[in-house]
Amino acid sequence: MDPKNAKGIPYGADGNREWSNGLFGCFDDCGTCLLSWCCPCIVYAQNKSRYEHLDRQNGPHPSGGDSCNGDCFIHGCLTFWGCGWVLQMGQRGTLRHRYRISGGGCGDCLTACCCTPCELTQEAREIELEESVYRGNFKA
Repeated sequence: MDPKNAKGIPYGADGNREWSNGLFGCFDDCGTCLLSWCCPCIVYAQNKSRYEHLDRQNGPHPSGGDSCNGDCFIHGCLTFWGCGWVLQMGQRGTLRHRYRISGGGCGDCLTACCCTPCELTQEAREIELEESVYRGNFKA
């Protein structure tokens, strides 16, 4: 099983696939969605921490990701000024590249800017799938 495509979603002719969970599948994880709505900086920082750990260690972050760190502070400050989505847009592109997910910068920009809670939840769920494969508790 490919940890970066745990659900075995078929790849298209361009070598990319779709997200494992739809953008509005965020309501299947109400806790993360609500936290993303109230404090997007926390979910952004957790996602980034979890992704970076997977990238460096090929395994899940032992504590589930750091949430109160410099990334959270920077995102919080930018969100105060209405610009937190800029960081999210970059992270979304990074995740799409890692998981070979179709899309582009324009879509990342619109999704991050207009659908922050759903976007952050979708990314958290994609990361969770890879982590569950490494932990051995993936359920199709």
